[in-house]
Amino acid sequence: MKTADIRSTFLDFFRAKGHTIVPSASLVPASDPTLLFTNSGMVPFKNVFLGSEKLPYVRAADVQRCLRAGGKHNDLDQVGYTARHHTFFEMLGNWSFGDYFKREAIAWAWELLTGVLKLPAEKLWVTVYHTDDEAYDIWHKEVGVPSERIVRIGDNKGAPFASDNFWQMADTGPCGPCTEIFYDHGADVAGGPPGSPDEDGDRYIEIWNLVFMQFDRAPDGTLSPLPAPCVDTGMGLERLAAVLQHVHSNYEIDLFQHLIKVAAELTATRDLANQSLRVIADHVRACSFLIVDGVLPSNEGRGYVLRRIIRRALRHGWMLGVRGDFFWKMVQPLVEEMGEAYPELKAKQVFVEDALRTEEQRFGETLEHGMRVFDEVTGKLSGKIVAGEDAFRLYDTYGFPVDLTADIARERGLSVDMAGFEQAMNEQRERARAAGKFEAKGQMPAELASQLAPTAFLGYEALAAQGCKVLGIVRDGRQVAQLAEGEQGFVILDRTPFYAESGGQVGDTGTLSNSAGRFEVADTLKMGGVFFGHVGTWRGAEPLKTGGMVDAQVDVARRQAIVLNHSATHLLHAALRKVLGTHVTQKGSLVAPDRLRFDFAHHKPVSREELAEVEALVNAEVRRNAAAEVRHMAYDDAIAFGAMALFGEKYGDEVRVLKMGEFSTELCGGTHVGRTGDIGLFKIVAESGVASGVRRIEAVTGAGALAFVADEERRLGELSQLLSSSGDDAIDKLRQLFDKQKKLERELESLRAKAAGSATAELAGGAHDIDGIKVVAARLEGLDAKALRDSVDQLKQQLGDCVILLAGAADGRVSLIAGVHGKALGRIKAGDVVSHVARQIDGKGGGRPDMAQGGGMDTPALSTILAGLPLWTSGQLSA
Repeated sequence: MKTADIRSTFLDFFRAKGHTIVPSASLVPASDPTLLFTNSGMVPFKNVFLGSEKLPYVRAADVQRCLRAGGKHNDLDQVGYTARHHTFFEMLGNWSFGDYFKREAIAWAWELLTGVLKLPAEKLWVTVYHTDDEAYDIWHKEVGVPSERIVRIGDNKGAPFASDNFWQMADTGPCGPCTEIFYDHGADVAGGPPGSPDEDGDRYIEIWNLVFMQFDRAPDGTLSPLPAPCVDTGMGLERLAAVLQHVHSNYEIDLFQHLIKVAAELTATRDLANQSLRVIADHVRACSFLIVDGVLPSNEGRGYVLRRIIRRALRHGWMLGVRGDFFWKMVQPLVEEMGEAYPELKAKQVFVEDALRTEEQRFGETLEHGMRVFDEVTGKLSGKIVAGEDAFRLYDTYGFPVDLTADIARERGLSVDMAGFEQAMNEQRERARAAGKFEAKGQMPAELASQLAPTAFLGYEALAAQGCKVLGIVRDGRQVAQLAEGEQGFVILDRTPFYAESGGQVGDTGTLSNSAGRFEVADTLKMGGVFFGHVGTWRGAEPLKTGGMVDAQVDVARRQAIVLNHSATHLLHAALRKVLGTHVTQKGSLVAPDRLRFDFAHHKPVSREELAEVEALVNAEVRRNAAAEVRHMAYDDAIAFGAMALFGEKYGDEVRVLKMGEFSTELCGGTHVGRTGDIGLFKIVAESGVASGVRRIEAVTGAGALAFVADEERRLGELSQLLSSSGDDAIDKLRQLFDKQKKLERELESLRAKAAGSATAELAGGAHDIDGIKVVAARLEGLDAKALRDSVDQLKQQLGDCVILLAGAADGRVSLIAGVHGKALGRIKAGDVVSHVARQIDGKGGGRPDMAQGGGMDTPALSTILAGLPLWTSGQLSA
């Protein structure tokens, strides 16, 4: 029976028993802040059991999607290496909220398993809590399970009622005994029945747990009967499918086999039992459903867990030789398998693919470099512990979550110094905090602030002001009476035309001058929120003193350039919302004289065509030359007027509204053009991603835009000259050159493949035969690590029972690839082979029993070492 049929059969069965079929809840718990993810079927009903929520039905059945990849419930490390661990899994459940109880739950479970799904009754075992005579009698006397297949499980976890067969939601509250149903895979599988010393084997597998919530546990441990006992059952769909499809591993069921086969095609992997294929197949389910449920990759919380899972999958693809996009292509086969059961997955397929592709491309750029660094680090180890500072470097520079580094290390028999990693992380946090402390920003001596009235801003109407009074001077964080020649500080005036950095717009520069000298203003900052601090250096024969008078002059050309960029930012925001959708909201900005930078919410890169449309819309508004109207009104009135509040801004009761034609209306305290035509020209120069779900556009306006266009024309002219073509056909000629290059590269690759194939055939013919095991040890010139792995795979296929070690050299270093196949696997491991050679050339190596890699120095002794490998292998095989 296919997995999809099992899912529907389960729901149809309980629908016929009067149950309301409830759709799966989100992986993000809606009302439980204590949980990172929905990790079991009961999570959506927790409040019902606690009595704080009442449902319109008393019987329910569902197939709940669950995730265990973070927090207390975390199976991530085991996924791919065991038969039944998953990050994402589906839990079949039927529920009674004060309606039926043990008799019906047990009878229906037996009826479904043996009557509908046709499992052999003699293959089923059950467990009960050791004092639950009621459940025991139902199983034995009413259902007819022989006593020898009913196991009583006592308090086996060190405390009263701490048992595999006693369930509790927390230390207090609803709890009760449970009965579990096990399937016996047969005597040919290792393991003993539940409750025995060998219960952890794979012979007896738990498939269904029926929980009977019949008590309320008090803080002192006392159990009181609940007025309305409930039933909570959970049966793992993947485990049940394995039983019904007569396989021992969940990864052998139809759903996973489809995903694994697609993963094998995408990674060019022939061995369908490869553990990395299992990881990829598992992880695409977890990642896709997390994204469907609104989680996107990030560096914190649920988004960080998602990023960890994605990057773990990508690293396993890298292990299989993938050096490009592949993971996002797994979404389509997943939709084919699960889209009917979960329509939301099918509806959001494109969104999921885009999110995965974006993350894959971002990490793919650094994965290979990071793995190279990891190999370098481990190649120099004298012990088996990767230093915390090295793990931090992989995290900080290459985006390797530390648990990914630990995962790679574990595969090679190593561990990570986690304490050292945390220390390096804390040191970075301290450095970041120190770097972010610009002494003057926001700092205002309390005694000075208490003496002053807020600075009056004149800069909307004027760029110069005479007779401004120096109210205070701050130097090194303290109030001072004066500034001498060459001293730096902050000058606070009673009024100023200088705009203080705010809302993304940089502060003005210029001069404050009097007969004694001039204060060169390098920046203007808000101090204490209402005081304008002019940052700069005093140049004068006499000191600048508190109480003195100065003339203030803003750098006019710089301010004008800022004004153009700021107004263009508003037009850009409006254009993005028209082209990409109203989900676009500002996430930050920088308005400087030379450029504008605008960050906004959007889940994928903006295409070239979309950018062109945005740019055209903005320039159309520039040509329309609409007036930039400024109005002051109450905040609520402004929102009703259609104004959009900008990200990060704080607004008072009265706000400033900027309206540019019918195109843009926003709240803004910055300085702006009189008409949109003043902007002149708007040109986008870059688009990039800055965080998960956040894109950035950089652009120039006015003279800066004209300079950019002129520079682009110059570059195109130089390119045309190099190609000996006109500007019109330069692109075609360049495309022809690229096509020719690709053709030559393909021919070169073909020649290399033929050479490798010829070399492989020659190596196979010269293999040493040791007790029926073929041994090959050779150096192949001109092959990279991937080509060496391919050659090892070819030799495995040709030789059958074999031990292979191939070496390739470049830049004084040697890459080693070892493979063991067939009967040899039971007698020698590939990791031992590669380690034996690597140790003799100052290197390291390791990996799986069937395939391992390593490296070392390219020394003259390598040929002798390789020549001696068959003899060493003979000793290992006979040991």
